[in-house]
Amino acid sequence: MQEGRLDGQTWSEALRLYEWVCTFVGVAPREHQEWWLDVGAIMRLETRDPRGWESVDPFEDEEERLDDPQFPWLDTPATPADADRYQARADELPRSSVRSLLVLLAVAASGTDASRTAGWEEHLPERERRADAILKRFPDGTRFYTNLGWKGESPDFYKQSSRSHASFSQYEWDAGLIAVNDHEVAVFWNFQNV
Repeated sequence: MQEGRLDGQTWSEALRLYEWVCTFVGVAPREHQEWWLDVGAIMRLETRDPRGWESVDPFEDEEERLDDPQFPWLDTPATPADADRYQARADELPRSSVRSLLVLLAVAASGTDASRTAGWEEHLPERERRADAILKRFPDGTRFYTNLGWKGESPDFYKQSSRSHASFSQYEWDAGLIAVNDHEVAVFWNFQNV
């Protein structure tokens, strides 16, 4: 992975952060003033990455998806009324906390102190390098949202051991990040049965 440069190959390498966990990653062009409608299109797999870059769908060709095309989502925002309902389930997150959340979505440590997971110290530099590469796609001015609750103004998701969440999925626990700017919308979401 080349430092300082983001292209399709670098993006794909960075997404390896999620290769051993059940994490969904999708990016779409921003087509609506009400960006929740773009989030819904990503969740329903109705759109593709505007740059033609890789996405991650851990449910592709899985039996659950064949039975329910919307799986694993409970429902998805498709109307302005849905957008109003979804806004109450996600709060804006400061950019300074996004890297730790991107890494948390790769560790899959639901409700625990991520820094206590096996191999944490050993793997952290590589995880952060990949998270930083992902973050490069989203320029200053991008707004970030999560369904996780947190303490303080700038949470460190490595260390917050008790997190509330507003569920978006059929799983017992899910954690997500939504990135929104004038051109693109991205959804990063981890799913777990605990």
